[in-house]
Amino acid sequence: MLMSNVELKNKTVLVTGAAGFIGANLVMELLRTVEPIRIIGLDNMNDYYDVSIKEYRLTQIQKVAAEQTASSWEFVRGNIADKALVEQLFQKHGFAVVVNLAAQAGVRYSITNPDVYIESNLIGFYNILEACRHYPVEHLVYASSSSVYGSNTKVPYAIEDKVDNPVSLYAATKKSNELLAHAYSKLYDIPSTGLRFFTVYGPAGRPDMAYFGFTNKL
Repeated sequence: MLMSNVELKNKTVLVTGAAGFIGANLVMELLRTVEPIRIIGLDNMNDYYDVSIKEYRLTQIQKVAAEQTASSWEFVRGNIADKALVEQLFQKHGFAVVVNLAAQAGVRYSITNPDVYIESNLIGFYNILEACRHYPVEHLVYASSSSVYGSNTKVPYAIEDKVDNPVSLYAATKKSNELLAHAYSKLYDIPSTGLRFFTVYGPAGRPDMAYFGFTNKL
């Protein structure tokens, strides 16, 4: 097991995509395991899937936050593509750690709605990087995706594999995130870690994921 190299106690953490499946579970886990901690959650609550699921996750976070009296949780409804909002949040809160999980997800959806992927996954991520540049953070963690492996036929995948053949716009934006983060890390000394999520599942998970489709068809 890897040892923690970032001390989160008494720190302020930004979690974008906080109403998403991964984001909400991360916020609750941080509230339960780190004390005290201050978490700012940002999410635009878009209707890519049923918004009531996102609202349910936020109520669950609120319940956990109410039990952790030494810590604090604040939710901001907004879009990472809004550069002024992102800069305002960084300036106001002085984040020590940023976890960028906000993104337009889904491979098939990118075929019919490419604009939202450019807005969120490219412009939005660029805004996060620029804010980390101007308001230095101790660490940036961001969501990449297993989709970056594209047409790779080697199994199992490895982080050393070449990922130069994306087969969807979604995958291309996630590969771009990795390249942008690497460049900003080298240019501006921003410690960053990208996570290539595969199929993440659990209670109140994303309803567009394959396992829900398989279960429904059973």
